[in-house]
Amino acid sequence: MSRLRSLRHRLSRETRGMAIVEFGFVVVPLMIVLLGAFDLGYQQYVKSQLQGVLDRVARTASVENPSFSEDGDTVEEQIENAVRERVNRIARSATYDIQQTNYYQFSGVGRSEKLVTDNDGDGTFDYDDGDCWEDLNANGSFDENAGRTGQGGADDVVFYEVTVTMPRIVPVMSLIGVPDEYNIIARTAIRNQPFADQAVPPVECGVVP
Repeated sequence: MSRLRSLRHRLSRETRGMAIVEFGFVVVPLMIVLLGAFDLGYQQYVKSQLQGVLDRVARTASVENPSFSEDGDTVEEQIENAVRERVNRIARSATYDIQQTNYYQFSGVGRSEKLVTDNDGDGTFDYDDGDCWEDLNANGSFDENAGRTGQGGADDVVFYEVTVTMPRIVPVMSLIGVPDEYNIIARTAIRNQPFADQAVPPVECGVVP
């Protein structure tokens, strides 16, 4: 019995091997922090590269008859292919959603078509009150988004939005509830060069009762 008490006493005072036990407690959260920092850094790197590519492509596309080395039947397709091919150099297994929308002026980006005549003074478009609007996309109806698809023409403002979806470089991040994929978004707006007169949108009106 005394020998058992002596052994228990020696073990209670033994400190050899404590470092490895303590390291075992901290290694998991430490690795999560390190992998998370690496994952976040890579995501920001891809985003900065995507933004840079989009800005350069948009500037090239703003001139009359832009020249791209990438294939495409239209300028819009060449722009999309240029973004894809240049970002694919750093992005793995990425998919792209590329939106090109043109507006008459910067103030109209993301807004409704401009109300010209508001007969009842309520600040909203009412077709049945005979209100008039600038029909920017020339479709004969009032739209909550004044944009037109594509590059537009001279002096038009083109708004680009690119969403890149790709698998995370550190797949184990899903273990802490982080999605398995990045969704990286870049946006820019640029005015086309005034290589011709800008098309003036027609004014349309509703029906006066």
